[in-house]
Amino acid sequence: MKKYVTLILLSTLFIGCAELKQNRNREMIDANNLKKPFLWEAANIYFLLTDRFYNADPLNDVNFSRTKPTAKLRGFEGGDIKGIAKKIEEGYFTDLGINAIWFTPIVEQIHGAVDEGTGATYAFHGYWAKDWTALDPNFGTMADLKNMVELAHKKGIRIVLDGVINHTGPVTEVDEVWPSDWVRTGPQCDYQTYETTTACTLVKNLPDVKTESNATVEIPKQLADKWKAEGRYEQEMKELDDFFKRTGYPRAPKYYIIKWLTDYITEFGIDGYRADTVKHTEEIVWGDFKNECNYAFKFWKENNPDKVLDANDFYLVGEVYNYSISGGQIFDFGDKKVNYFENGFNSLINFEFKWNAAQLSSYEALFSKYNTILNNDFKGFGVLNYISSHDDGDPFDKERTKTFESATKLLLCPGTSQVYYGDESARPLIIEGTVGDATLRSNMNWNDIDNNAKTKEILAHWQKLGKFRNNHLAVGAGIHKMISVQPYVFQRTYLKGDFKDVVVVGLDLNLGEKQLNVGIEFVKDTILVDAYSNTEVIVKNGMVTLNTPFSIVLLEKKNQ
Repeated sequence: MKKYVTLILLSTLFIGCAELKQNRNREMIDANNLKKPFLWEAANIYFLLTDRFYNADPLNDVNFSRTKPTAKLRGFEGGDIKGIAKKIEEGYFTDLGINAIWFTPIVEQIHGAVDEGTGATYAFHGYWAKDWTALDPNFGTMADLKNMVELAHKKGIRIVLDGVINHTGPVTEVDEVWPSDWVRTGPQCDYQTYETTTACTLVKNLPDVKTESNATVEIPKQLADKWKAEGRYEQEMKELDDFFKRTGYPRAPKYYIIKWLTDYITEFGIDGYRADTVKHTEEIVWGDFKNECNYAFKFWKENNPDKVLDANDFYLVGEVYNYSISGGQIFDFGDKKVNYFENGFNSLINFEFKWNAAQLSSYEALFSKYNTILNNDFKGFGVLNYISSHDDGDPFDKERTKTFESATKLLLCPGTSQVYYGDESARPLIIEGTVGDATLRSNMNWNDIDNNAKTKEILAHWQKLGKFRNNHLAVGAGIHKMISVQPYVFQRTYLKGDFKDVVVVGLDLNLGEKQLNVGIEFVKDTILVDAYSNTEVIVKNGMVTLNTPFSIVLLEKKNQ
């Protein structure tokens, strides 16, 4: 894979100089005036389908003769890396308070179409790899990726790629099956045991990489022929020789793919990976993957010292389908229990959040549950909460009738938040004429954002909460404490070393004039700002009074 050099990054997310204040008999540095660290446990991550977000370059819309008619929303729609870059540059993500972007895989996909029983489908979603060392031209070029990462970093936004190690793409009339020492084509998983979840194909015609194998394999002939035709065979083989010499790993399938995926770290300085289909791959694979990710990230930082955003290690979040926070760090296969946090993961996607958001009786029940679990069972780790996603057919708000509530619960809950593209704009999740998960993957509704008054109102709510979350580590990573039941007011406090961050939030309040107890963290005559209405208040006897047309108050110390 050809090496690229990135531009100088600007650490624009950091804030000002330090100012000491006396707080509860000790010297503490006010969060307003200290460089705010970045914590993945408190991040606000935006997840998008590259092909469905924004089409900035119509010239790359058709490649490899992908012209066969497809079922509705099962072909390429034109979204690309340039589209993500354009919205980064315009400040769309910054206005949403997004500090990390995760997008679907962009490596070269199979060229043919597959009928999964839902009509012809092309690999628009990115999960059907043909060549991990190349980008699919429908998504863009290496130069496009380089530019996008640089633009994101300049705005303090981290980039999370989506990595697939479990399987190749399906076999089609133009896409050969990989050799039998690389993949199995059966049996199909029945998900009843650990083995029938890992040593099998997820679905019919999705060759499963033999990730359990340590046997030496050669590069598949079709891949070698492709590289030769593209004039890069010698370079690719030299890099593989260097990789296996350095690591001492056997030339087994999983280690080839690990090498190919970590190249994107050393070349572009990406900040994380979302690992796909984790529970279908032996857990040791992910420990090895994380070790190589950390090595590659350290290598990039050492070679780009003026472009480093922070001292964090590489971020790895896993999709262990149906993992729930209530299980703690353990996922139970029935016949085997696995701790993926002990196998390289910083975080797992939390499939339980949408149910908690729907079933728990109050905001306090939701927030206190997550506060208790995260601050006891997950020290140093996190979970990624969501209310809708690309393959969850039963989201929290499928009909988009609870868009304000969705934002409030997701963005104010302890833990890491995942905003799925269009959550913030009520992009429809029910598309007539679609079959299966295609209904969840419609094109981003930019026209509504530009022209629909109701959409603008919804978006403004997500923006206010998102920016408040981004500005305050206390929201996602702080200690939650209820101050009063009626009106409902709570406090979040984050404290580490000399850094302290405190916010007070009120929900379901009266419209117009309201009085809130702000607890003991904000002393008399402290000037606070309601970040939701941009209203200033002064603390008097532990209380504040303000008059706004909203039922929500987000209190922070002035000059955040």
